[in-house]
Amino acid sequence: MSIDKLPKEFRHFIFARLSFVLGFRMITTIVIYQVFHLANTYMVGFAGLAEFIPAVITALYAGHYIDRHNKKNILVWSYLFYMLCGITLAMISLPYFQFTHTTKLTVIFSVVFCTGIVRSFAGPAANSMIAAIVTREQLQKAISYNSSTWLISSIGGHAVGGLLIAFIGISGAYFVTAALILTAVLFALQLFPKPPVASVLREPIFASIKQGFSFVFNNKNLLGVLSLDLFAVLFGGAVAFIPEVASTILHAGPIGYGFLNAAMDLGSLISIIILVKYPLKQKQGLKMLLAVAGFGICIIFFGLSRVYWLSFMALFAAGLFDAVSVVVRGTIMQLHTPDELRGRVASINLIFINSSNELGQFESGVTSRIFGTLPAIIFGGAMSLLVVAGTWFKFPKLRKLEY
Repeated sequence: MSIDKLPKEFRHFIFARLSFVLGFRMITTIVIYQVFHLANTYMVGFAGLAEFIPAVITALYAGHYIDRHNKKNILVWSYLFYMLCGITLAMISLPYFQFTHTTKLTVIFSVVFCTGIVRSFAGPAANSMIAAIVTREQLQKAISYNSSTWLISSIGGHAVGGLLIAFIGISGAYFVTAALILTAVLFALQLFPKPPVASVLREPIFASIKQGFSFVFNNKNLLGVLSLDLFAVLFGGAVAFIPEVASTILHAGPIGYGFLNAAMDLGSLISIIILVKYPLKQKQGLKMLLAVAGFGICIIFFGLSRVYWLSFMALFAAGLFDAVSVVVRGTIMQLHTPDELRGRVASINLIFINSSNELGQFESGVTSRIFGTLPAIIFGGAMSLLVVAGTWFKFPKLRKLEY
């Protein structure tokens, strides 16, 4: 099924998603690069923590709020606030202002804190809208297109972020991200209103949040998939290490850094394209477990490599394996979540994702401080393999999962 056969509104949704993710991935890439050169890898880890804490704290309320309000309006306002964050980062980075490194880091961390709050609303609002835009028969294809859009944008954000740093500087790169997010706002305005389901309007906030958690924790397959992704990426994520590896070990400049940062997403995109053409039709749970194990092995190879193209290929292969988990998790969540719980379940999913990504970035910074960069990368890959082994025995039904 081509995207032309999906509703026109879905195409507006996809273009908004494309522009927004491209913009915020560029911001993430630029922030990591900037913080590393202002301080070190250890502080890059704290940048991840600065986004993780507010995202997790506000995510549960965000899910409750999304299920009770017009999702379109939430999406538009989230994009607008994120655009303001990009403009703020651009202004603080202008060469005309001679701020100290401490002042710049303080502002950057403050803005990153705000982006964590914004993303706790933007991500779940967008993901909870998909099932309201397409039919159930179109849902799996729509999820694949949504995942592909995310990955295309992520690849572009990482690679273009590095290129822009090299050619127009950090401040100019931030201004470009703000323009992209403005484009996302314009596409989001074309969406139809997505009012809440009537049954949730009078639900007390704590009962509402509890209901979302009860659904996730009583659905063992969903809980197993989320837990596997959380701990595997928490330990095996290599994003925080890439600036130091590119600069001090592989001796690559900003362009090399940008492409290395995009390698994993490029692999994921290739994998998603294959999965769209040849969907996983049986033994999806077993294939996901094997794929996550493959991800951990690739991270170990990345830690062992001293050659740029080998490092690139290790991250590329890790992305190939990681996409399998993304597709299985997204399909289970969309197919089995009732409409009235989509915002809350999407927010709980965001907590797991942020925990694995941003908290994983912090974990990387800490372990690099303790062990050194390359031993920390190898340690993370080995821990991902242990997570797969633990999941194999803790969630035996996951091995037999099919949909």
